[in-house]
Amino acid sequence: MNEVKTADQPTDDSAVPASTPAGRTARGIVRQQLQQILAFASLIVLVAFFALANDNFLTWSNVTGILVSTAVIGILALGTTYVIITGGIELSLGTGMTLAAVMTGVFLVNLGWPLYLGVLGGVLTGALIGLVNGFNIAFLKIPPFIATLAMMMIAQGLALVISGTAPIYFTDVSGFTGISQGSAIPGVDIPNAVLILFSATIVAALILGKSILGRFTFAIGSNEEAAVLSGINVRKWKIIIYTLSGAFMGIAGVVLAARLNSAQPAIGVGYELQAIAAVVIGGTSLQGGKGSIVGTLIGALIVGTVTNGLRIMSIPQEWQTVIIGLVILLAVYTDILRRGKQG
Repeated sequence: MNEVKTADQPTDDSAVPASTPAGRTARGIVRQQLQQILAFASLIVLVAFFALANDNFLTWSNVTGILVSTAVIGILALGTTYVIITGGIELSLGTGMTLAAVMTGVFLVNLGWPLYLGVLGGVLTGALIGLVNGFNIAFLKIPPFIATLAMMMIAQGLALVISGTAPIYFTDVSGFTGISQGSAIPGVDIPNAVLILFSATIVAALILGKSILGRFTFAIGSNEEAAVLSGINVRKWKIIIYTLSGAFMGIAGVVLAARLNSAQPAIGVGYELQAIAAVVIGGTSLQGGKGSIVGTLIGALIVGTVTNGLRIMSIPQEWQTVIIGLVILLAVYTDILRRGKQG
């Protein structure tokens, strides 16, 4: 099998001319790092702005609140980063997460499963949604937008049918809320939801940067036809990538249910847009082939910071939605400009 170069592969920049493929790869790494630096600088500017606008913004309780609210969006965004790097899209994130939360409630509350088994069932529900999405896209050749849009509606309908359109409460499930609200570090007031987010970020970054899955993710997104000619089983790896994204979806569903102490059958609507926005703001290209997990984490923190900052400044909800939309538009336009310069 021929070797396929990706944007994240380490390259000796000084040993290759800029006009060679390896030289272009090295320049791509520099651009990726520059994008992450710019995203981080934007986050710092936002924090400074909201801190000056409201004295309560930098209080520990508010900072913790930002991180907790970012956790669900961030975990969703980590998984969909792989999908977007392949040039795909995942629109069933929010409703799939909701279905995973509802199924966790069914396993733990209705069926009385042990805690670890019910949580595992919720995560696997998300993975199953991703598996079906991957099969529809890779084997049935349904465009990702249509396949995941259909799954978004299916997951929403199933969540409503299974729950009977009523929330499932975990009041009698011992230890469940501790998954999000407790703290695994004694004496440190950092909720487990935040620890899960950063742990998931490390795992996702290692998979993307150090494993064959990450290598093939970039190869498929850079040039799918070339990936096929290089001997990569694109169909198989696409299914794996969507299944992995689904597993992150399931984790997000469990974390959200534990935070709310209930599985709300319609709460996930709109989460997919915020998660995709976090990925794009973090520098992952909607055209595929470029992206990073660290950038996605920064993007999720930016979305969480803007949302919290606007809320703490008492900006009406409808205007918060408008401003978040403008931020997404700016991020996509920046991506278009960046690709234009690279072309």
